[in-house]
Amino acid sequence: MKILFTGFEPFGKMDKNPSWELAEWVKQEKFPGADVRAEGLPVIFQTCAHKALDIIKSWNPDVVLHFGVAAGRQTINIEQTAVNIEHAPDTPDNAGDAPADRYIDSGGPDGIFATIPVRNLTENLQEAGIPAEVSYSAGTYICNSTLYRVLRFINDQELSVKAGFIHVPVTPDMASGSSLPSMDLEVQKRAVTQLIATLVKEEENRD
Repeated sequence: MKILFTGFEPFGKMDKNPSWELAEWVKQEKFPGADVRAEGLPVIFQTCAHKALDIIKSWNPDVVLHFGVAAGRQTINIEQTAVNIEHAPDTPDNAGDAPADRYIDSGGPDGIFATIPVRNLTENLQEAGIPAEVSYSAGTYICNSTLYRVLRFINDQELSVKAGFIHVPVTPDMASGSSLPSMDLEVQKRAVTQLIATLVKEEENRD
């Protein structure tokens, strides 16, 4: 099984991004039954999905797992839906773009469901003792835009690639001095390992 794993660079007032750190960690790890390729993506609306789409075209992964940070969330959130809107008037991307109610694709559907097994992945994390929940909206920032663009491409090209998005909380050092909930990076790494193991097992069961 070939899995493309992506994380994002820091943005806004954050000087780090756990999803980027996870991607760097994944590059050094081995996952039984899976060939996992990890890449970092830019926090820029117009180019956030470009690298992922290029890799999908050239490498043909079985699964694409996008990861991003969501300050304020307490658990691992596996996203169910990407919506056709970009809205971040108060949080410009790293190129200074701050759209307000802008369509990602003016001819696209209002929403597209993730194609990874959202419920099963969430339940497997919970069974492993990792706080996790299904989330029904990936927001309106870069994370959502990336997922929407990737799912739209996969659907348009009628590819068999499964794709989804996972949000992680900030780490304790990032939450220091604030009331933000946090999750240790080691727990997030356990979640990544569990998610990949679940996907591999599902693939083996289909075979």
